[in-house]
Amino acid sequence: MPMFQPSKRDGVVVAGFDGGGDGQVLDLDTAVKDGVLGGVVGGGVIGAAVGEKLDLKKMIEELDVPEIPSVFICPISLEPMQDPVTLCTGQTYERANILKWFNLGHYTCPTTMQELWDDSITPNRTLYHLIYTWFSQKYSLMKKKSEDVQGRVSELLQTLKKAKGQARIQVLKELKQVVAAQATAIKTVVDEGGVSLISSLLGPFTSHAVGSEAIAILVKLELDSESKTNLMQPTKISLMVDMLNEGSVETKINCTRLIEKLMEEKEFRSESISSHRLLVGLMRLVKDKRHTNGILPGLCLLRSICLHEQAMSLIVSIGAVPQLVELLPALEPDCLELALLILDTLSSLSEGKAALKDCGNTIPNMVRLLMRVSESCTQYALSILWCVCKLAPEECSSVAVEAGLAAKLLLMIQSGCNPVLKQKSSELLKLCSLNYTDTIFISKCKLTRTIQ
Repeated sequence: MPMFQPSKRDGVVVAGFDGGGDGQVLDLDTAVKDGVLGGVVGGGVIGAAVGEKLDLKKMIEELDVPEIPSVFICPISLEPMQDPVTLCTGQTYERANILKWFNLGHYTCPTTMQELWDDSITPNRTLYHLIYTWFSQKYSLMKKKSEDVQGRVSELLQTLKKAKGQARIQVLKELKQVVAAQATAIKTVVDEGGVSLISSLLGPFTSHAVGSEAIAILVKLELDSESKTNLMQPTKISLMVDMLNEGSVETKINCTRLIEKLMEEKEFRSESISSHRLLVGLMRLVKDKRHTNGILPGLCLLRSICLHEQAMSLIVSIGAVPQLVELLPALEPDCLELALLILDTLSSLSEGKAALKDCGNTIPNMVRLLMRVSESCTQYALSILWCVCKLAPEECSSVAVEAGLAAKLLLMIQSGCNPVLKQKSSELLKLCSLNYTDTIFISKCKLTRTIQ
């Protein structure tokens, strides 16, 4: 079996050594020339000694690089190597990972599974320099770009203080683009008082053109308690509600998300969202079949509003219950679960129960969803069915049984679902059976054995 021989120059095998002597020996200059560094600008190498020496671990953690050269990746952890070492087989690994492999009693090469004739490990200095150089350049570029972004954000904020009319809209548009593209821009806006500056632009006389751009920025920022309290002023909420009803789909979604952010604040006043116009606009967004990207944020806000009792009756009064029931068959799983949660919450109100009972598709849609999507969906659907059937046993139970409820309930009782669901299923099954003789009810269940 051939032995691995390190090169006398500062080069090492960085590609796999398959025993045939075709392992590739690379030094730093060759790697740069052949493009191993993958994206070094101008064919040059930024020396590690230039300026302050950067910590490789820190650079790897802070950089978000979509594609890292495969030669830099440890085959064991699939993470970039910080201390590469080479085995006698020519394969290179992160030192900590290969030592852990040895400590587990393995004396083979993890990649080739060859038995090791020499268990010593050799620091792969050239590969380390390649990794360090590649990451240090990417890191330096990132830092420079970050500094440029911070400078640009500062300029835009200063300009925004003086800008009027169309110029103000253009500044906000550019600031929105920078904030959307660079995480460092978000921090700079917050640190330099941008939140209060942008919030001050929202008021009773703010045009929708300015308001939509301002809200698009605010919704991406980290808002502290003071900022949220400032944005909860009635005139600012009123502007958001107006744009929720009349703005573009993007603006409607941003308004929805910003209001939901504000509702997280302890000092949030429920009267702020007890608005007929807000709820109507929200339901329009949820029902918009042309722009389905608004459904999830709309339902998220509606769920948050349902936590405030005084708003729940208003939600029922605008006809939200039958509208949500009709939407159920077309919803994606994440939206479906939210819609069912909202309906289940509203069923705690007497008017909510009545609205569910009066909607012709409530029972068939709920029966259809049992054991179909998730246990949570099943739980909410079962709870809604129980409320409706309990409200009008004779009328609703027979409709539910005809829709196939009895057979579904029997399956749930026999399945591995949680005990609470099994108990609720048993109670509902008993309730539904009261309007039938045993023989007829068994036939409705599509079973031939006696129900205990």
